[in-house]
Amino acid sequence: MNHIYADHAATTPVHPEVADVLVQTLTSSYGNPSSIHGTGREARKILDDARTSIARQIGVHFNEIIFTSGGTEADNLAIFGTAESMKSKGNHIITTAVEHHAVLHPCQELEKKGYDVTYLPVDQNGKISVDDVKKALREDTILVTIMFGNNEVGTIQPIEEIGALLKDHQAVFHTDAVQAFGLLLFDPKELGIDLFSVSAHKINGPKGIGFLYAREGISLSPGLFGGEQERKKRAGTENTAAIAALAKAVEMAFQNRDEKIAELNAIRHAMIEELNSLNVRYEQNGSLEDSLPHVLNLSIHGADVESLLVNLDLEGVAVSSGSACTAGSIEPSHVLSAMFGEGNEKLFNSIRFSFGYGNTVEDGKKIAQTLKKIMDRFTK
Repeated sequence: MNHIYADHAATTPVHPEVADVLVQTLTSSYGNPSSIHGTGREARKILDDARTSIARQIGVHFNEIIFTSGGTEADNLAIFGTAESMKSKGNHIITTAVEHHAVLHPCQELEKKGYDVTYLPVDQNGKISVDDVKKALREDTILVTIMFGNNEVGTIQPIEEIGALLKDHQAVFHTDAVQAFGLLLFDPKELGIDLFSVSAHKINGPKGIGFLYAREGISLSPGLFGGEQERKKRAGTENTAAIAALAKAVEMAFQNRDEKIAELNAIRHAMIEELNSLNVRYEQNGSLEDSLPHVLNLSIHGADVESLLVNLDLEGVAVSSGSACTAGSIEPSHVLSAMFGEGNEKLFNSIRFSFGYGNTVEDGKKIAQTLKKIMDRFTK
């Protein structure tokens, strides 16, 4: 059986070149970057080189990169760090109803501590309105946290317009860029972004490492207490090997980016065309045009999501119904609930297909054919 992995929005396979950097660094450089002897200085150089490389790739300053254990910690540091450092200026936070749980749950936790959080609604494509952001904005708003591209349906939010809106406001602007980074080119300074989060395992890097971009001058209270690593923002001995691998993954993500995007779009279009030719009844959740190029979320008429996922897996196709962090839950997707309302049938028959390294146009066609086969079996 040919196995097709189409769940890249959940996690991506580690690229061999990235794995080589990880293993080489892990086995050759074991020093603590904080040690002053030669072995420690060697590790420190690897760390500095990685930070410099990442900063150069995205056009920011060396000191604006804070290494974390991944996207969740980066989001938490941005949200809790801003809330704590800005608490004398207000307690209002704006976010959306379709954020990743790494943003939603910290916001909910802050509500328990007395902060006021506004959760913006979205339209049926999963997009927020800039006017809604403007209406929600108050004098005591200290943080606006809105994801760049959605992990379940791929919808890209109007980040540039929101950044312009906040230009003369005290609120700090954070975006969870975990799904968008490496696919969408963006200059945080041009877009008015103060903070953004990245995770290595979404760009063919290892799990357990990521970073938070924090614009110089932004005040952040630390999330961990201990040593003085990461400019006193993230205590703990740095994971030198994983950081070196992250830098390699970032470098590779920007290589031939336009060609990769064209390939990803071609896979999605090939799958849709094949579904149409086979008369599979479906609806797309979100817009194909205003979307991340690797995500395709479909509502399959007549399907039950759990049965469909199991049957696809048995046929050698690995996909999911939404966020991997809630994959074990039977609760409907909060993203689709925000888009279509609670109880809508799309909450129970929608599948997320997401593509990346190793996928081909033929994979898109094969998935469509497999869906047809399974749905015919369900009908019988």
